[in-house]
Amino acid sequence: MQNYLEQTELELKLRNYSNKTIKSYLYCLKDYFLFLEKDYHRINIELTKQFLLQKGEKHSSQTVNLYLNAIKFFYREIIKSSENINIKLAKKSEKLPVVLSRSDIARIMMTIRNSKHRILIALTYGAGLRVSEVVNLKVGDLDLIEMTIHLKQAKGKRDRITIFPEKLKEEIQAFVVGKDKEDYIFMSERGGKMKERTAQKIFTNGLKRASVAKKATFHSLRHSFATHLLENGVDVRYVQELLGHQNIRTTQLYTKVTNPSIKNIKSPL
Repeated sequence: MQNYLEQTELELKLRNYSNKTIKSYLYCLKDYFLFLEKDYHRINIELTKQFLLQKGEKHSSQTVNLYLNAIKFFYREIIKSSENINIKLAKKSEKLPVVLSRSDIARIMMTIRNSKHRILIALTYGAGLRVSEVVNLKVGDLDLIEMTIHLKQAKGKRDRITIFPEKLKEEIQAFVVGKDKEDYIFMSERGGKMKERTAQKIFTNGLKRASVAKKATFHSLRHSFATHLLENGVDVRYVQELLGHQNIRTTQLYTKVTNPSIKNIKSPL
């Protein structure tokens, strides 16, 4: 088993998969191998379906699909099996994103007294960033003349440009003064970049102190960025580009949250 895991890790690295994806694939495969107990080199479709059904009882369709993709990668790319793995991806549930209102976000930021932490939350929302993107931001990634942010090797190993919120210009200039272009903007107390978990905790604490009842996560800041742009009349294709979505359908999900026709209908009660 260990030999197969090492081969898979090497192949994923050679293909420039992200560290997060590599870690996820290896975790899924180890779990799968333990389920099989033996004969890893030959795929048993029925056993594999049983395994995925078990995972589906406790996990989301997205997680089940991650397991399936890892299994398919292993047999196709490592074992070089020519057998048709005729297992369809699990149907994804279309849950609407949790979106914070502008007043929710303002209340959250008002509860954060630490200026670094407040700027972190404001920039995440104002530029539509993922938690991994904001903690990896370097001073040289900001263009305060063009008011843009160059996100390098973001999700899917793709670069993209997003907007920089003008309201933060003076505050961020003062915050990064004296720093080198290669310095992380949000450093940890021990040096180096801030950890994702720390950033998430900052948001969670702010959410509680602001008494916002919504089941929001750090990623809700990005959902809110997209939704508020659409509410302001920005074309969905520009929002897609700013978010870095490959498929327009992913971005169009936000239009269900911003549908003005539904919001204008009055209940008959």
